[in-house]
Amino acid sequence: MIPGAKPPSARQLVRAADRLTFVYLERCTLSRDSNAITATSAEGTVHIPAAAVNVLILGPGTRITHHAMMLIAQSGSTAVWVGEEGVRYYAHGRSLASSTRLLEAQATAVSHRDRRLAIARRMYEMRFPDEVVKGSTMQQLRGREGARVRQIYRAESARTGVAWDKRTYDPDDYAAGDAVNQALSAAHSALYGVVHAVIVALGCAPGLGFVHTGHSRSFVYDVADLYKAEFTIPIAFAVASTEPDDISGQTRRAVRDAMRDGKLLERCVRDIRSLLDDSGSEDDQLEIDVIHLWDEEVGTVAGGVSYEVPW
Repeated sequence: MIPGAKPPSARQLVRAADRLTFVYLERCTLSRDSNAITATSAEGTVHIPAAAVNVLILGPGTRITHHAMMLIAQSGSTAVWVGEEGVRYYAHGRSLASSTRLLEAQATAVSHRDRRLAIARRMYEMRFPDEVVKGSTMQQLRGREGARVRQIYRAESARTGVAWDKRTYDPDDYAAGDAVNQALSAAHSALYGVVHAVIVALGCAPGLGFVHTGHSRSFVYDVADLYKAEFTIPIAFAVASTEPDDISGQTRRAVRDAMRDGKLLERCVRDIRSLLDDSGSEDDQLEIDVIHLWDEEVGTVAGGVSYEVPW
């Protein structure tokens, strides 16, 4: 018998769309007090409701107990260990969903050439609603995307007065980039963490992308790209224009506030479900202990039933 509060059921957990986007912590020790994560440092102790947060971003100097990690997993939250400037992603939590319906829809679509292309086109339509993408090949879409993204960077440079050449960064040397590239790295890192947490919470596969492919976070990059022009790129240029002492910290806080004000979590959940053409409600994904058996003729049959027939 494990002492402490009983783990919450899936239906008792806060929906991914209704949670806080992320909480960044560094130089503290994380433990557990009932159903709260405690973060203790020289300045005192803070209690964080685990089931109310999508992502705990753990920066340098953080230590975490086994019980705290148990709570994070039980709550369907995501723990992310990051480097000095928050540019690496190391772990994620379990799904809030017991049903695999969305996962199966994703796997079916990504494995079918025409369905995959259709979803890729819809993603481009969501990013650039004034573009006509019907009948476009992936090569044509990539060309259009490149031109539009360059245009966005130039527009933000003109708006903020921040000089812009091109997107350059070294994942192993964050400080080597100029101010706006550092801000872009910090902003995109936070966005990737939140999108990854939503994808995992919905029971989808982070690695099964439609535009991106071959990487364990391909679908994360697909979905995150939907929001960069609205959230992270303008924020990065705006923060860089103020020349702050802590550019990564100020960028993260600005991204967090924009995600909250722009209801990014709700949009992300809705967009993923729309892209995968799921017909059920979100609550349907929380079915408990429902296991079916696959059948090549009828699709599925009930589990837990003896199907013994004479040979």
